[in-house]
Amino acid sequence: MKHPKFTGRCASLFLIAIFFDIVGIVLLILGVCARFDFWDFFIYTSAVVIGFSMVFWVLWYTFNVISPEEMELTF
Repeated sequence: MKHPKFTGRCASLFLIAIFFDIVGIVLLILGVCARFDFWDFFIYTSAVVIGFSMVFWVLWYTFNVISPEEMELTF
C-alpha cells in the first residue's frame, strides 16, 4: 500500500502534531507580543503544548519505522 511520502503511514498523528505545534507557536507569540497582564500564562502554556506535541511526534516516528520484514530484506 502506497503512503504519502511526507506523512508516512500515520497521517492522523502527523496532523495532530502539526496542530499542537501551531497552537504552541501562536500562544508563544501571543505571550511575547501582546500586552496582557497574564502574558506569562501564554508563554508557559505554549511550552506545555509544544512539549505535548513532542509526544505525537515520537508516536508518529515510532509507527513509521519500517521493519526488515516489511522491506522484504533477508539477513
